[in-house]
Amino acid sequence: MLFNSIDFAIFFPIVFILYWIVAKKIKLRNFFLLVVSYYFYGSWDWRFLFLIAASSILDFYIGKTMAKTEVKKKRKLLLIISLVFNLGLLCYFKYTNFFIESFVNTFRLFGSTLEVTTLQIILPVGISFYTFQTLSYTIDIYRNKLEPTKDAIAFFAFVSFFPQLVAGPIERASHLLPQFFKTHKFNYNQIRSGLLLMAFGLFKKMVIADRAAIYVNEVYNNVDDHNGTSYAIATVLFAFQIYCDFSGYSDIAIGAARTMGFDLMKNFKSPYFAVSLTDFWRRWHISLSTWFRDYVYIPLGGSKKGNFRTYANLFIVFVVSGFWHGAAWTFIIWGAIHGVILMSEKALLPVKSKIANHSLLKQIPKWCNVLYIPLIFMIVCLAWVFFRANSVSNAITIITSSITDFSFTDLTNIEIYTLGLNINEFIAVVSFICLLLIAEAIHNTYGLFTILRKQVLPLRWAIYLTIVLTVIIFGVYGDGKEAEFIYFQF
Repeated sequence: MLFNSIDFAIFFPIVFILYWIVAKKIKLRNFFLLVVSYYFYGSWDWRFLFLIAASSILDFYIGKTMAKTEVKKKRKLLLIISLVFNLGLLCYFKYTNFFIESFVNTFRLFGSTLEVTTLQIILPVGISFYTFQTLSYTIDIYRNKLEPTKDAIAFFAFVSFFPQLVAGPIERASHLLPQFFKTHKFNYNQIRSGLLLMAFGLFKKMVIADRAAIYVNEVYNNVDDHNGTSYAIATVLFAFQIYCDFSGYSDIAIGAARTMGFDLMKNFKSPYFAVSLTDFWRRWHISLSTWFRDYVYIPLGGSKKGNFRTYANLFIVFVVSGFWHGAAWTFIIWGAIHGVILMSEKALLPVKSKIANHSLLKQIPKWCNVLYIPLIFMIVCLAWVFFRANSVSNAITIITSSITDFSFTDLTNIEIYTLGLNINEFIAVVSFICLLLIAEAIHNTYGLFTILRKQVLPLRWAIYLTIVLTVIIFGVYGDGKEAEFIYFQF
């Protein structure tokens, strides 16, 4: 069930009304959330429910058992069982075919041919997200940072909570689980804020991301038919497509949860205003980057075991992050690019600090840091090529052609803007991207929602109505794959 579907437009209001009818009775409320979340998830494929139920049952009992013993070896064994089971399921469904294909291709390098066929494995929607979420529970109990819950229904509802089940934010048990034991009161301002965030998310998804996707798909799926200028335009549009698609999902998820009294973590913070790649990862998919920091980077030793280990740990984390995103070499290269540049930034940090402390440079105002924004955006776009390309060879073709075959003369050719779109649609999507960037700049400086709350009632409602009408009029409508969120495939 997609957030941008008629099904969800019917499902959510019904859930919202029934939720607030039973909200005062915590156990009944949690049972209700579990049922509707399982219905929501099962609407893709009811067979997926067995996987999420199995993961929830195992980790619930492992958490309880782990808390009953102080024997380190037994606790470690229980943690290993949780890791092997959850990551084993993830690897089987997500990476089996990748390893089979890589194994066969390795033999081809040595002149041998293996007749091995890949398996017909369906990737369960959201498995990467709820696997990391439930692992945070068992790992934090093992670290004595969290007490296990005795309420199975609350735990199952936490794992399957429908707003953020399929594509995050990846919540920590320490943050979200306690909220299932609190009484939530009907709060008009909170509900209004949540609905507004949902509308803004739909605007980003349907008006910008899905419209940009038409151009991007035309170019990236037909690499041989286009030139460097169209590659460059498509790559910039993809940068905003994936941002608006994924942050749009996060906004809808956070907003939907907020209308029911739940607080989900912020997942994006204007990433294309980053002044370094390190800054970018403090702003992009925050729930995943902090998860890898706490459960991979720090356990590997973080930055406490010398410079070489620090750089190696950074690189490992981002290669693993790339592999988490998808079972393909393009994603691994995408992660490696980020890892190498982050290593370079960290290595140059002492030099940068010395330069910044120079008496002459101290007089330069801080706002001059904005000059780094275009450079970081170009680096991010370079990496996005591998993320979006259908193969490594396609990615190399797009990058080299964008550099060697880019022509400013082509920018005056109207046909370059009408690849899947007409000229009015292209102008519309670019205009809405500019409007989004202006809105984010205002929000970062003054707080957009704070400004809205201070306006008189007629003006506020005029703005709300404008957002809704913009989605209705300019939104892209479609079924199946056309309307799916990009991160559903991860």
